[in-house]
Amino acid sequence: MNLKLDHKSKNCFGSITITGSKSESNRLLILKALYPDLEISNLSNSDDTQVTQKALMNNESIVDIHHAGTAMRFLTAYFSVKPNSKVVLTGSSRMQDRPIELLVEALRSLGAEIEYVNKKGFPPLKIIGKKIKVSQVALPSNISSQYISALMLIAPSLENGLEIDLIGETTSVPYIKMTQTLLDNLGFKTFFNNSKIKISPADKITLNQWTVESDWSSASYFYSVVAIANKSEITLESYYSGSLQGDSDLVQIYKKIGVTTVFNNGSITLSKIPNFALPEVLDLDLRNTPDLAQTIAVSCFGLGVDCNLTGLHTLKIKETDRLEALKVELEKLGAIISITNDSLKLRFSGVINQNISIDTYNDHRMAMAFAPLAIKVPMVINNSEVVSKSYPGFWEDFKSIDFQYDMN
Repeated sequence: MNLKLDHKSKNCFGSITITGSKSESNRLLILKALYPDLEISNLSNSDDTQVTQKALMNNESIVDIHHAGTAMRFLTAYFSVKPNSKVVLTGSSRMQDRPIELLVEALRSLGAEIEYVNKKGFPPLKIIGKKIKVSQVALPSNISSQYISALMLIAPSLENGLEIDLIGETTSVPYIKMTQTLLDNLGFKTFFNNSKIKISPADKITLNQWTVESDWSSASYFYSVVAIANKSEITLESYYSGSLQGDSDLVQIYKKIGVTTVFNNGSITLSKIPNFALPEVLDLDLRNTPDLAQTIAVSCFGLGVDCNLTGLHTLKIKETDRLEALKVELEKLGAIISITNDSLKLRFSGVINQNISIDTYNDHRMAMAFAPLAIKVPMVINNSEVVSKSYPGFWEDFKSIDFQYDMN
């Protein structure tokens, strides 16, 4: 479904409630499967979270997680340690091109029984669950933090716990710390430094109720709206200072391009900083928050600010090659873009082309990252329904702040 998007007033005001964090929800669902006493409220309503829930309740021999990369990683670990289970874990054609060998080899070294159904190193996977007694594993830590989090989530359920040795520079540390903090707050014993993680075994959970904070990644699109709009003030529920989510770095990142954040009692209010002087160039290392790269690049383009974004090596193995997709779509709009394997450089050409059709590559973040630019120029978002992967109510929430759209 293609969506024609526009914004007449160029000013955005409103209040929006976003459901729970997808990252937090998916971690908690794995823990609940291992420790059924855990009760969770404010779960994400994203496709990814629903797919994870359905997979965990599945009694079939084939589990299809579609495009959900987090589910693939977390469920690979979960089914490996579920005694007497036999499943084939599969997904979309794109999912079958996304590597998973590092996690599979780590689990095999612990004694897990996993086979590749088709191509070595990639899903689908045939998994026979068994009791794991080995308590030490090593893996490279510079590819995807989800591999590490997947091992951490199953660790307390293992008979002897787990010690994870991390090889190389660790990617997306805040996501590992999110997993650690969840485990700590639920009563598990953990240790993490730059090269080692230790998690002790536990028969039961200590804290058995958890309310999921709203999703900071989803908040990023409203930061972009406020940055690009002429005048804007948007309140988002339910957000708190001291968040577990690494993408809460939005507060400091968007302050650099003129957006201030005020924390209220369970909400945040975003507004433009009066008389703010935009930088000529925004330099950011996003190794800890790579999911924000698309939104930030589009924000800078909409503001006429050049940017240099680094630390983006994980973007090539996401729902699409996000670096290449960003280059193609921003160039269609008139930007001057150069990319490497881990960086993006944007130069503003002085023009934003109108009525361009933005391809989304089955990537929810491509659709949502480009949408705020409709404040500047009308555009078309192709395959707009892809937003349901993480934010099903996205277009209705954009409509509430005066974006106008037609679907065909």
